[in-house]
Amino acid sequence: MAASEPTRTEALMEQVRARIATRALGPGDRLPSVRRFAAMANVSPSTVVEAYDRLAAEGLIRARRGAGFYVTGASAPPLSLAETGAPREQAVDPFWVSKQSLDAEPAASKPGCGWLPADWMPEAALRRSLRGLARADAASLTDYGGTRGSLALRRHLLARLAEEGVEAALDQIVLTGSGTQAIDLICRLMLRPGDTVLVDDPCYFNFQALLRAHQVRIVGAPYTRTGPDVAAFERALGEEKPRLYVTNSAIHNPTGATLSPQTAHRLLSAAAAHDLTIVEDDIFADFEPALSPRLAALDGLDRVIRIGSFSKTISASVRCGHIAARKDVIDGLIDLQVATSFGGPSPVATEMIAGVLSGGSYRKHMEELRRRLTRARRTVGERLDRLGFELWTEPRGGFYLWSRLPQGLDSAAVARAAMGENVVLAPGNVFSVSQTAGGFMRFNVAQMAEEKIFAALGRAMERAALTAAADGL
Repeated sequence: MAASEPTRTEALMEQVRARIATRALGPGDRLPSVRRFAAMANVSPSTVVEAYDRLAAEGLIRARRGAGFYVTGASAPPLSLAETGAPREQAVDPFWVSKQSLDAEPAASKPGCGWLPADWMPEAALRRSLRGLARADAASLTDYGGTRGSLALRRHLLARLAEEGVEAALDQIVLTGSGTQAIDLICRLMLRPGDTVLVDDPCYFNFQALLRAHQVRIVGAPYTRTGPDVAAFERALGEEKPRLYVTNSAIHNPTGATLSPQTAHRLLSAAAAHDLTIVEDDIFADFEPALSPRLAALDGLDRVIRIGSFSKTISASVRCGHIAARKDVIDGLIDLQVATSFGGPSPVATEMIAGVLSGGSYRKHMEELRRRLTRARRTVGERLDRLGFELWTEPRGGFYLWSRLPQGLDSAAVARAAMGENVVLAPGNVFSVSQTAGGFMRFNVAQMAEEKIFAALGRAMERAALTAAADGL
């Protein structure tokens, strides 16, 4: 005999149970009022009252006289990566490139990684700053960091914001342990499990990994050569009701595209209409030859939160991130950072970075880096063209090329084959929420100086093509 359909009361109860199980509702949260829930579910208020009474009898919720119904203190499941979705093939998992790159042998080639080689970084300036720090007072070497981080570094960041036309105060900037920690703190402050977050498709793969850890729904908006597809962006805001939109504005990762002024204005208008908060990751800003539109500058840090770090330009070892936002947002983030890290980032790291930035050599370092990367993008682009790759767009700066593979090859299959030659690649679907970038690969041109990389890439493409042909027989 077929199981009977649940009653309307049972269906409402299951909705509440599901929201508690996924932590969309947490201990102490207030449930919708009886009349509101009835209107949302298109049922009578008496049906909602019965559902709430039965859930209260189960101990999941409790009534407060004159104040409504609230979730009890029963614990929800802890954060989990394993349970956030069905398992996918290793080569298209957002963690794949990170793990392969970070754990690679010293002799491995890493054109799929997201950082510059050591000899491209300002080693001399770092050593000078470290020597200066060694002569500083003992507190800099032994004490906890303040809740906002180095005053010298925050003043430098404030001056950079002013150059962009962003009016801000020192109490609107907080330093963090890294750029990734900056996003993590924002997610902790503004999201609950079950919320929806909008990202670009494709986007930086660790955005996805971090959001999955927070058990939120991830929705993608197709990315074009001038920014996200505005029509798809607006449609997603209307249909999916995301709480946050996380993006790169300058030298987008992985595509290398640049946001246009027209697209930027339309994004901000849509965000205002739908009460959306935008997290703008500006980590690649200094690689631009000239400043492109910034959402934070156009918005004035009202609903845009600006984040960044120095891992791409100064050091990935001396970690430090930063956040600029409204003062009320910064105050909430400071409390969270105290709760989770007991203070701001390491004073050793922040004072080292401040020393490099104030030492007079940083601008020259970046000018030389931009020239060097221009040559590398041209050289690597020509070599990839000979292998049959098609460049998606010509980046204004930075060290990534987003390229389409020839002959309908699958980038995940090529990446797996290249691992056999100790070469780490970044296959396209690692970056794609919709898994529609299987024909693309992201290349780090600064990590492709050796001839053997192109030879290994060619052989990996041949093996992937042969495997695909054999599978098709």
